[in-house]
Amino acid sequence: MPKKVPRNLLSYPRVLKRKDGKYYIDFTLKSKRYRLFNGKRINLNLNPNNYPESQKRQQSEILANKVYHYLTENNFSFRPKTTVIEKFDLLTKKKLSEPLSLAYKDYLKRIIKKLRTQLEFSGELSQDYLDSIVLRHENNTSFNTTRRHLNVIINYLYEHNFPIKKSKLKSRKQTEVLHKPIVNIKDLFARVKSYDYDLFICCLLTYGCLLRPHQEIRLLKWEDFSSDLSYICLSGNRVKSRRNRIVPVPNYIKCELKKCGAPQLNIFSNRQLPYNLSYFSLKWRRFKKLNKDLNNNLTLYSFRHSGAINIYKRTGSLSKLQTAMGHSSLNVSLTYLRGLEVAELKEEDMPMI
Repeated sequence: MPKKVPRNLLSYPRVLKRKDGKYYIDFTLKSKRYRLFNGKRINLNLNPNNYPESQKRQQSEILANKVYHYLTENNFSFRPKTTVIEKFDLLTKKKLSEPLSLAYKDYLKRIIKKLRTQLEFSGELSQDYLDSIVLRHENNTSFNTTRRHLNVIINYLYEHNFPIKKSKLKSRKQTEVLHKPIVNIKDLFARVKSYDYDLFICCLLTYGCLLRPHQEIRLLKWEDFSSDLSYICLSGNRVKSRRNRIVPVPNYIKCELKKCGAPQLNIFSNRQLPYNLSYFSLKWRRFKKLNKDLNNNLTLYSFRHSGAINIYKRTGSLSKLQTAMGHSSLNVSLTYLRGLEVAELKEEDMPMI
């Protein structure tokens, strides 16, 4: 008999026989009684009662020995031990199953791939290795972006009892980028409209409804609009803040919308499936190549920034800006506002003599 363990954990299985002649093993595991007639619970193809009568007891004793060894080697559980790699795969798969944006998920996948390769090589994820992933970036923006995404994985693993230590690296101070409003937006709209109508509608909605071009606007269906096109209603699983969002549609946009498809069709592709993720990015790059006089830093998001500045300058209300931008909190709006060309001080606020 193998070395005994405390009976409150596991008793050695006894071989018993029922009145109908069937043999079974009887034992307690963590104060719970078990009766097994075969080895299915430990993935063992052994059924003593299928043997001739003269061999049933002997095979039952073999079953008792196999079950006892299995439980003592698997932390007194019928579940087999999970390897570090298996636990890593299980947890990261669960994390990636969350409702994340495609770009965000792709970034996490790249980090997960690096971590798994290291785990296979050394059997652990040391703090030095984790720090090295971030420290290879000299650029502060790249440093902070990688650090932020890496910490998402590290913290998730840590919270689910994976053997890993939290990073102690602090974020680096970044130079804020000032987003200037588009100077002559009517002229720019006219140029975009003459180039490509889909791109024009995208720019209009980005500016006038402050929706995000690549996820929120590209995926719009006619059923997302009210019957008179006065509002766009998006559920929380389709916006970054994860909150339901209802956005008014200005008249200058309504008159440009040409509703010509069934409610479930995409407003651009006129099919159930939308165009690919880079649809508007590619159109915008081609448009800029033909209009070399445009500021090199001008992006589709510049229309959203310009719309935000317009709202704040007209209303002076942070709460209205937050609602219009679809930000999850006022703090996000305040951070966003710092990067916009909005004067927080007026001339009359300055020192006087």
